[in-house]
Amino acid sequence: MRFILITVLFFLIQCQSQPYEFSESSSSEILKTLSSDEMRGRQAFTEDIDKAAEFINEQFKEIDLDKLDSESDYLQNFEVLSIRAVNADVEIEGVQVSAENYFVLGDTSTIEWAETNEIKTEHIAAGENFQQRFNEIRSMDVEAFVFVDQSHENTFRRYQPFFSRASRTFPDDQSSNKIFALTSKSQQSSFSAYVTKEYDFLELANVVGKIEGNRKDEYVVFSAHYDHIGIRQPNTANADSIANGANDNASGTTAVIELAKYFKSKGKPERTLLFVAFTAEESGGYGSQYFSKQLEPDQIMAMFNIEMIGKPAVEGPNTAWITGFEKSSFGELLQKSAEGTIYEFYPDPYPNQNLFYRSDNATLARLGVPAHTISTTPIDVDPDYHQVSDEFETINVAHLTNTIRAISQAAVGIVSGQDTPTRVDASQLN
Repeated sequence: MRFILITVLFFLIQCQSQPYEFSESSSSEILKTLSSDEMRGRQAFTEDIDKAAEFINEQFKEIDLDKLDSESDYLQNFEVLSIRAVNADVEIEGVQVSAENYFVLGDTSTIEWAETNEIKTEHIAAGENFQQRFNEIRSMDVEAFVFVDQSHENTFRRYQPFFSRASRTFPDDQSSNKIFALTSKSQQSSFSAYVTKEYDFLELANVVGKIEGNRKDEYVVFSAHYDHIGIRQPNTANADSIANGANDNASGTTAVIELAKYFKSKGKPERTLLFVAFTAEESGGYGSQYFSKQLEPDQIMAMFNIEMIGKPAVEGPNTAWITGFEKSSFGELLQKSAEGTIYEFYPDPYPNQNLFYRSDNATLARLGVPAHTISTTPIDVDPDYHQVSDEFETINVAHLTNTIRAISQAAVGIVSGQDTPTRVDASQLN
């Protein structure tokens, strides 16, 4: 009897110590669900994204990940404030400015600027760099009326429709009001402005799970955004209208879930691991912005942001590229981990695409975190990017699964604490 008990105990221990085996069937099941028509394109700020969030939440629950200390489940809920100008009257020297010749920035209260008010004035003069001056003025922490010389009309016409839409910000991050007006009048001209605004609170949620390590306050983040672009206008009555986002970015979200299974099966890691599905990457990066404010950036040792890994790279099926390769030693460490394997990591081959700044890694990189995106898709020629054709059938599941496996192995040095990437110099980022 004793021999039998010892044998059974040994068997159970062996079973528990076996790491999770990545499989195409598991990757396929997750990817199919996230990119199904039932998810309706997972667009942020719509009810459709809630289905995806709940699915990921259930996956983390089945894996039995730890929750963040302040959360009752894996949903990291937060609010975004939507602000829209509903009525406006802008005048220069008593003449009303037409709506297409001005736009309003700022998230604070209703504007009531009479001619006698002490409001700062600025000027974007002929010959000046419009974008540079716009950014300078926008960053000022004062209310301002901005006279834009008519020589900038073409550029102004590109900015005006975008900045006339409802703006979104975090409730605690409101900026000062500014009005930009295209005019032939000088900065010394009198002006007045009366603008009423409409406010609405919008709910969003990241999905975050944790495996606490021996070094509780040293974090390694595995992330992907789970939102996509939702419902598109079809060209014909019978055309597909759902942008399913299988590659962008159900593939990356699948990787995060599968990596959570793998590292959970490995037992307690040296560093604490966070598995994050970000919301609203496609709508302004609000998910990663909120997440970045919940932790001390210096405690995040590295961020593996995973984006569009459902199609093989042009360099081959066992390769992946890393954005911002030169900005830290993150990529070099992954290359070192891949030595002797069939897999290869290399710098982003599409520098003109500015991809380092086009995913959630950029938010944390601007705080000094070695935060990089891993991808494989030939983004410059991909016919399905942000199209309704980005469906499950376009995904190479074998490649996807192999890439997830490669990331799990390449991360070992950083997860174990043996390797630590150098920090990103935030002062050198855009």
